[in-house]
Amino acid sequence: MNAPSLRVLSVIPPMTQLNTPYPSTAYLTGFLRSQGVDAVQVDLALALVLQLFTAAGLEAVRSRAQALPEAERTSSVHAFLDQFERYRHTIGPVIAFLQGRDATLAHRIAARELLPEGPRFAALEVYVDAALGEEGGDPLAWAFGALGLQDKARHLATLYLNDLADVLRDAVDERFAFVRYAESLASSQPSFDPLAGALAAPPNLIDELLHTLTLAALTRHAPGVVLLSVPFPGALYAALRIAQSIKAQNPHIAIALGGGFVNTELRELAEPRLFDFVDYVTLDAGERPLLALLEHLNGKRSKQRLVRTFVREDDAVRYINFVEPDVPFEDVGTPTWDGLPLDRYLSLLDMLNPMHRLWSDGRWNKLTVAHGCYWKKCSFCDVSLDYISRYETASAGTLADRIETIVSETGQTGFHFVDEAAPPKALKALAQELLHRQLPISWWGNIRFEKTFTPELCQLLADSGCIAMSGGLEVASDRLLTLMKKGVSVEQVARVTKGFADAGILVHAYLMYGFPTQTLQDTVDALEYVRQLFENGCIQSGFFHRFACTVHSPVGLDPAAYGIELVALPPVTFAKNDIGFVDPTGVDHEALGIGLRKAIYNYMHGIGLEEDVRVWFSHLPGKVPKATVGRHRISKALASAE
Repeated sequence: MNAPSLRVLSVIPPMTQLNTPYPSTAYLTGFLRSQGVDAVQVDLALALVLQLFTAAGLEAVRSRAQALPEAERTSSVHAFLDQFERYRHTIGPVIAFLQGRDATLAHRIAARELLPEGPRFAALEVYVDAALGEEGGDPLAWAFGALGLQDKARHLATLYLNDLADVLRDAVDERFAFVRYAESLASSQPSFDPLAGALAAPPNLIDELLHTLTLAALTRHAPGVVLLSVPFPGALYAALRIAQSIKAQNPHIAIALGGGFVNTELRELAEPRLFDFVDYVTLDAGERPLLALLEHLNGKRSKQRLVRTFVREDDAVRYINFVEPDVPFEDVGTPTWDGLPLDRYLSLLDMLNPMHRLWSDGRWNKLTVAHGCYWKKCSFCDVSLDYISRYETASAGTLADRIETIVSETGQTGFHFVDEAAPPKALKALAQELLHRQLPISWWGNIRFEKTFTPELCQLLADSGCIAMSGGLEVASDRLLTLMKKGVSVEQVARVTKGFADAGILVHAYLMYGFPTQTLQDTVDALEYVRQLFENGCIQSGFFHRFACTVHSPVGLDPAAYGIELVALPPVTFAKNDIGFVDPTGVDHEALGIGLRKAIYNYMHGIGLEEDVRVWFSHLPGKVPKATVGRHRISKALASAE
């Protein structure tokens, strides 16, 4: 096969983000074009949603809902059928509004007369502070004030779509979700059997639409190679349905599977049935394996010289890794969104969390400042894997060149730097370069709250366009931060976050509970620290995550060092990532999580900051210990720093 005829189509499968393209295909397409490859891309996740959420799509959903026995119809299905005519007449205008094509519709949406309202709207009826037992008036007025008309309307329109997503789940496919679509079939799933069964089942409405969209993409692009990028377990089922359609239409098209899910969960792949759907599975950064694969398909490289690639031979899985250096980060090229319908993405406003809003609202150009993590020591992180362990940077000039090219192509000046932890030295150099070139962009990203981020550097970053920063405080306990090897202390985090906040930058803290050896007292003390960080204006947003142990993390690799025992896994031939463990503390972290989430939600809105943190754990049986942290510990630390 001659190289010019070998067109490569990169595919974003359902489901990923709806407000902006997932960046993997943009990265790959930009790189391949820089190497002279005929490369194109398509977002079938967005295409599927836009096909479902039309008048015709809802008609098809209604026919499935009407076929359900009365006893199987949920409240979501009943609300949909009862108000169907209103849904059918409003779905087009709502999609146009969320795409930014009809902003004036916000007035009618916000008045709550236009849209049908299903069960998702019930939470808006009365705002109740779940911990303090206080009832308020209009929760939308509380959240958005007298202004914020567009935001209020976007939130209502998002609830409207969530109601429809619930109908899809209840009437069409019980696995459907906007992000975690059929996730349980893939996430840490030791056997391929559940996926095999689902893929062998008769196609439902969603499968049929995806099949039609896949064939349309093949007709439009006529690829010789298809790359399926699967960033999350919630995108694998649809990716394999796409592969199924491609193989049925043209078995000569080569299909390669890769992405974040593959890189973390399929590293020990031994399941030959996966290759009924795809021909190649590649690991880690895709540039070098893809160059090798394309040379092989063009007859210029033997199969034995593939790089980090699984294949099937004699009904067995074989891993081939002809070792070659990865493409340097400086040379991976500029991402391109050419071919993606940037004006058709949906700006949603789901959670009233200021940082999560950035994730779902607006179209952000995604760019990486540096490959990997410069710290790569955190004990809960996959530090042994390439996406963390291989740290490489590009010059500030190269990054600024990429930014200028992307702005010119997309017309969008908002950037999300998607690093695991953007290095302060590189951010400083980039900020200086952006100011030197007078590039007026807005950007946000993720960092470690380390002391290098002085108030002066925070102000420099703000001057260059930084609007928000997120970082891991994890468990606000110096003992546990040391055990985690975070390399920071709570007081240091307070000083750094205050510097960002004083520069006008929104600060979001990733928080964790359930870490090995974490006691009830640790959790109470950690929440007291978090309360004080909000009280002192250090952070404005936060979210508590339950700790999950992975087989690639230092905790998973050496559990005894963290005082736990791992739960033995069953025989694994497919996905392997999360692993259960036994913590001798015996703390009910699930119950604690309820209180932690209530607290953080209220703190973000300035509620309950004067209360003893034990009020959030009133649902727990037994006595909750008093915090051992002084109530003014953070303010004193900030004062001493000044």
